[in-house]
Amino acid sequence: MDSTVDNRRFISDSSDSHLLSSPNSFSLCAGSLLPRLPPIYHTARVFKAPSKYVFDVKDPGMHMVRLHFHQFSSSNLNLGDSQFHVLVNGLVALTNFTGGNLMGPKVIEYLLCVHSEKLEITFIPATRSQFAFVNAIEIISAPRDLILETAQSVNGDKVENFEGLNLQAFEVVHRVTVGGPKVTPFNDTLWRTWVPDNEYLKSSEGSTSVYFGGRIKYQVGGASREVGPDNVYNSARLIESKNASIPNVKLTWEFPVIEGYKYLVRMHFCDIASISLGLLVFNVYVNGNLAYKDLDPSAATNFLLASPFYADFVVDADHSGVLSVSVGPSNNSMAYAVDAILNGVEIMKMNNSVGSLDGDLPAESVLKCWPRRSSGILLPLIALVCLLLSLSAIIHRRNTKVDSVPWSKLPVDAPEISPKEGKHQLSSKV
Repeated sequence: MDSTVDNRRFISDSSDSHLLSSPNSFSLCAGSLLPRLPPIYHTARVFKAPSKYVFDVKDPGMHMVRLHFHQFSSSNLNLGDSQFHVLVNGLVALTNFTGGNLMGPKVIEYLLCVHSEKLEITFIPATRSQFAFVNAIEIISAPRDLILETAQSVNGDKVENFEGLNLQAFEVVHRVTVGGPKVTPFNDTLWRTWVPDNEYLKSSEGSTSVYFGGRIKYQVGGASREVGPDNVYNSARLIESKNASIPNVKLTWEFPVIEGYKYLVRMHFCDIASISLGLLVFNVYVNGNLAYKDLDPSAATNFLLASPFYADFVVDADHSGVLSVSVGPSNNSMAYAVDAILNGVEIMKMNNSVGSLDGDLPAESVLKCWPRRSSGILLPLIALVCLLLSLSAIIHRRNTKVDSVPWSKLPVDAPEISPKEGKHQLSSKV
């Protein structure tokens, strides 16, 4: 049924018969009330065979795709028993996903460039005895400045341009507001959730949190509200020199990642703490490597305080399974001033070489995982019928007397039959 969550209207997939193509699916309602959960998690669409949603795309380009999952039980089915794969426009989004691992509602967000007028999302049960499900789907046409073409690739001491960033596909794995409370979809123009950074902050010695009650000054060429909302940029953690010496510390956050993928690291900055322009200069580190030396927010914002901007870095995840970001004073930091600041962090997994965000199999191989119906019984039956027909023909020939005639030349007045006519006559007999 239709419902509204955080100013978003979700419509039932039953209202449009052209939206879903499925040979075997049904809707499921929770067997009991789910208190404090939005209504979209009280129902689900269940798929017993490969099924596909097709959405019209009015404006080709970058799109946000959100899949909502929450497992519940009814008298007929337990969604925790599901296991399935998901493809998004030929991109492998999920493999062997199971509802049994869900502790509560889970939202998985993808960003991908859509070049056609259709966007397809396919759900494939892992086996014939398994099933797939989804509670809700969001498709959002993303602002053009959400993912730009170029980022900085950081590989050890080497920093160089990474081109074609906006042609990649991404899965958002971490979205964190630094120093402030949780930002809910209600307070984000693109209905995102930003969680507090406490869980990821590993070294906070010498740091303080700050909240800014003034107006965030968005500018053309900087971060827009669609890139980051006010509630992310009006809080921060910072390192501040309170005497004539510069603190010899760093602020470091660590995020779990998966080896074998590249990650887009987006760091959000907004100088809401300096008392004057030109006082804040600091270094930025990714995985312990210097990614940006002597970052000057005043220069980055055309000399305007409380004006947000961001920096994008691309890094490879290593065997440690941890991706770290840090900020700290530089050789040009000043005494009695703010010496480092960070307002937010986003970590996005990038698709690998086979077009997957979950595993090493391309979409074609995932589709082939669905077992075809067995022909083990049908083929022997066909062979048996053919054998019986052959035996019948042999017996019939033996019981029928056939006169022997010598070979003779065809009569010259026999009517001609064209190949087309012969084929037509033969087909009509069959």
